[in-house]
Amino acid sequence: MTSGSEFKNQFLVAMPSLHDEHFEQTVTFLCEHSEQGALGLVINRPSDLSVASMLDHMNVPCEMKLDKAPVFWGGPVQPERGFVLHTTGTDWESTVQVSDTLAITSSRDILEAIGLGNGPEQYLITLGYAGWDAGQLEDELLHNAWLNTPADQQILFSTAPPERWEASLGLLGLDPMILSADAGHA
Repeated sequence: MTSGSEFKNQFLVAMPSLHDEHFEQTVTFLCEHSEQGALGLVINRPSDLSVASMLDHMNVPCEMKLDKAPVFWGGPVQPERGFVLHTTGTDWESTVQVSDTLAITSSRDILEAIGLGNGPEQYLITLGYAGWDAGQLEDELLHNAWLNTPADQQILFSTAPPERWEASLGLLGLDPMILSADAGHA
């Protein structure tokens, strides 16, 4: 029996054979994993919405140049709900610690701090999340829908979003071209 938290703070990397409209070639940062299920944020699907536009829409003052910073599609569940995945250092109203260096916050105070330039050093904002019921993620892993690897902050915050899937596969020493060829022969 597993403890249920071994996948927390890991990347779930979609296998090339996963042809789901929501999750094809995605990298999902797993924020929570327990016997009740799992919650993750897709980190490589920027939306058309910028952080500046989102803050403006929410009437949050923005003194920073955030027009080029995208808000990410975090997953198909509750797409109206926002999450900020960020480095630790400040406690916000609604923060859950994921690791020694990463946390996720869903309260407005962090957005106000970001708009004023007082936010976390590194962050990624998503709308929506990916969720799994009890045992569902484990079943999908057994059926080779996903690979998992410890999260890498370089990929999370510094790698360009279109390159995150391949970079995450690289953490496992895998080449997506070889995996795709192998999937076609299976």
